[in-house]
Amino acid sequence: MDYFKESLFLHKQLKGKISVQSKFTVRTKEDLSLVYSPGVAAPCLEIAANPALVYDYTMKGNTVAIVSDGSAVLGLGNIGAAAAIPVMEGKAMLFKRFAQINAFPICLDTQDTQEIIDTVRRIAPVFGGINLEDISAPRCLEIENALQDLGIPVFHDDQHGTAVVVLAGLINSAKLAGKRLNELKVVINGAGAAGIAIARLLRCVEHATGDVCEPVKEIFICDTKGIICRDREDLTDAKKSLLSFTNFENRSGSLKDALIDTDVFIGVSSANLLDRHDIATMNKDSIIFALANPIPEIMPDEAHAGGAFIVGTGRSDLPNQVNNVLGFPGIFRGALDVRAPQISASMKLAAAFAIAECVSEPSKDNIIPATLNEEVAYKVAEAVKKAATAEWGLEQIYGF
Repeated sequence: MDYFKESLFLHKQLKGKISVQSKFTVRTKEDLSLVYSPGVAAPCLEIAANPALVYDYTMKGNTVAIVSDGSAVLGLGNIGAAAAIPVMEGKAMLFKRFAQINAFPICLDTQDTQEIIDTVRRIAPVFGGINLEDISAPRCLEIENALQDLGIPVFHDDQHGTAVVVLAGLINSAKLAGKRLNELKVVINGAGAAGIAIARLLRCVEHATGDVCEPVKEIFICDTKGIICRDREDLTDAKKSLLSFTNFENRSGSLKDALIDTDVFIGVSSANLLDRHDIATMNKDSIIFALANPIPEIMPDEAHAGGAFIVGTGRSDLPNQVNNVLGFPGIFRGALDVRAPQISASMKLAAAFAIAECVSEPSKDNIIPATLNEEVAYKVAEAVKKAATAEWGLEQIYGF
């Protein structure tokens, strides 16, 4: 099938992939008086007197805004707000399909960081959560950080959703390879939002001492100029900050240099960067997650030819698809169900382990659940709810 041609036809035929559906049919004057004037005044006054009741009387508790400025859409780059709408509509469909969450695309005609922050603050009363999507780094980091005081979860899926699913795959891969997470030396190619979030989660940066997070032994992060190390004079402040929890050996050189004697390669970068000879320089039973789409950093057959033990990509036509859809529906479902004010590190960790546990018998070609597995979101939601209630004491506030 020519997916590009057929998708274009489908989108033109549908004229949008989502719609608004009423939960109550208005047939009589009595019906109208209940859903609108005069009856609607009653819930309005109740909410005015006690704002927390907005969760009881409106759609807020099960509605997420998918906010994008169109600056980093898929692999298409900065294509703008209007062109981003089909992707955000698709994301809304996935929220509904896998977690029964109502989600709506909010594509903003601005790429000014402060304007985006201000806009999200102003629309927040309607929504129970905010999913930031396809916003370029480093602005996405600043926007997410600035909105953590909203009182509802604000989650940049390109960062944390990717990190959660990568960790899930790595948990099962390490078991199969007979290695512990704390023994692994990891190379991440791509120092943008996803690469940074993966590194932080794998090194347990946000976790308190004594938490159940098990940090990997070492991480080397590469950008287009090579390994991020202390000897480089071209690093931004954001990249300099990575050195507090990565590259303790102060290894320098290229991506190929970084791979020598390491256990894991995680690519969130661009196509065809590696070959079998590069993989052969890694430790025995190496784990390769080449996640560039549509063409990965190295194809599975080439990686296996170099000695790779397990290979995952972002593609649905290859084994071990590492895809965010395994994470964000369940993470938001769990967060919304207990009215969590944020999505914390412990909630992300719980989600990763829940995803990993959905694979009852891991194998080299089955280290992560299938993206269409309908059970995953609800198992993730239960784990996230448990972590959230323990962290925030929500069972005492709301009785969950």
